[in-house]
Amino acid sequence: MTIARASIEKPILTWLLILGCLFGGIWGFATLGRLEDPAFTIKQSVIVTSYPGASAEQVAREVSEPLESAIQKMGEIDRITSTNRPGVSLIEVEVKSTYGGEELPGIWTKLRARVRDAARDLPSGVGEPLVNDSFGDVFGLYYAVTAPGYSDAEIHRLATWLRRELLAVEGVADVELAGLPEEAIFVEPELALLAAQNLPAESLVGALASADSVVPAGSVDTAGRRVRIAAPEGSDSVSEISGLSVGVGGEILNLYDVAQVHRGRVEQPSLILRHDGTEAFTFGVAGLATENIVAVGHLVDDRLAELFDEIPAGVELNPIYQQHLVVEEASNAFLVNLAMSVAIVVAVLALFMGWRASVVVGVTLLLTVVGTLFFMAIFAIEMERISLGALIIAMGMLVDNAIVLAEGMQISMQGGKPSREAATETAGKTQIPLLGATVIGIMAFAGIGLSPDATGEFMFSLFAVIGISLLLSWVLAITVTPLLGHYFFKRGTAGGAGAYDGALFRGYAAVLRGAIKGRWLVIPALLAITVVSYAASARSGSSSFPTPTRRCSSCITSCPKAARSSRPRKIWRWSKNGWRHATRSSPTRAMPVRARPASCSPMPPRAPTRAMVT
Repeated sequence: MTIARASIEKPILTWLLILGCLFGGIWGFATLGRLEDPAFTIKQSVIVTSYPGASAEQVAREVSEPLESAIQKMGEIDRITSTNRPGVSLIEVEVKSTYGGEELPGIWTKLRARVRDAARDLPSGVGEPLVNDSFGDVFGLYYAVTAPGYSDAEIHRLATWLRRELLAVEGVADVELAGLPEEAIFVEPELALLAAQNLPAESLVGALASADSVVPAGSVDTAGRRVRIAAPEGSDSVSEISGLSVGVGGEILNLYDVAQVHRGRVEQPSLILRHDGTEAFTFGVAGLATENIVAVGHLVDDRLAELFDEIPAGVELNPIYQQHLVVEEASNAFLVNLAMSVAIVVAVLALFMGWRASVVVGVTLLLTVVGTLFFMAIFAIEMERISLGALIIAMGMLVDNAIVLAEGMQISMQGGKPSREAATETAGKTQIPLLGATVIGIMAFAGIGLSPDATGEFMFSLFAVIGISLLLSWVLAITVTPLLGHYFFKRGTAGGAGAYDGALFRGYAAVLRGAIKGRWLVIPALLAITVVSYAASARSGSSSFPTPTRRCSSCITSCPKAARSSRPRKIWRWSKNGWRHATRSSPTRAMPVRARPASCSPMPPRAPTRAMVT
């Protein structure tokens, strides 16, 4: 008994397959992870090493070169790029694209060991090299926050509060802030007073550096009980720093006696952001890799809506990019494309094969697509533009197997054969050739999906989805299609009109006989068309991916390196609401003392931070 005949004689099994594909596909569509693009591994790391006081040439010769020599001994490394600035060495390391994401942790461990061994021979004064390989976070939600009229301290408190609240949302992995006002507490010593008191500047630096150091203060044993002595907590307020004590020749001076202390903005901030011409800061929200970005995005939106009444008046949250809306729109568009595809197939087949064949093939196509979603959920293949594109690409091939079975069975039944015999005969002749053709179609995409480099990692879902859908189409063609044909096709009488006796097929047969008879003209014409098409394809442009449809672009204007923040570098960005610009500037001198802004109400209290000398 063939599979096709068994599907008719044991319909309960076939109906279980139909219901499994249908409801499994609905479950898969509801639970599938959704992304804009496939997840891929960034195979780069950055090694940052500080060398205070050294020139760029000294940094290159004494720090970067020894580290590069040690790193390039690793066979996994593809490229090493170093950038040397006064006091800082920046080395970018790129791993060969043939290494998979599961191999990277071992490679980074080996890299750290190499760097650690090489660091032992670096000159004194060189800081410990820091290896950073954390480039995996994708911030799918990006907001600009404007707060005109609020102080820098209040803006910092607002940003800290927003970040803390959003980190508590289920599925959120990280919230990153950028563009916050950079403040510093400036300590400007009076050189004449320092000289008169015989007070070296290093003593001020030491007092500032250890002002809020956390050190054990000891304990006191009294009456068999040990009482711990708690040291006072440091503060970053101007008044507290002004009152720091400095010992000179047995006498104690306060910092305000020999220096002026005041708070102000950093003259050369690392980043200045503006939104619609108003100073702003941004926060980006990254979801967990295992979570559905659409669900996470809506949870974040709901939480922001709940916080609306607690946000101070005048503060505006302006969405710049919301990935969950883009992904949701793509998913809804896929449903529309699916419905249109099934409708087009049914309409075309109804025109050429009759409405019965169109219903049989259309139902088989629908089951194939929803069944593919079911297996995508099982194998954890997310819905993103590559996997959805694969389904659209495969849509035209998914109907081939069902059409062949349906047409052969319909013709046999029109000739008077019963449905079981027609299904057995048609499937027996075509199921193996159809399986071979299906495998060939899958293998056409194997070179992309199974590529050992980054292309294979990024495009694997294309190969996987096409493979699943085409194999499932073959399985459903030899099981579901015969059963539906048994229900819908009518049995004719023996000796009746053939399926190919119509005017359309007779005209096609005449053209085919003419082409065979004049083959010495047809074959050269085909070769000429092939050559012309190949030559024309060489003139057309090529690209791995189409032009992005996102309405966003950048225009960068650079100023000389010595330019101050009054003449910064402007970066203009185009979004759907028009041009936006951010302003960047590079610091040209170090600030004496750096601290966060003081706490303010009505935001929740913040733990004090330590002032640092730079």
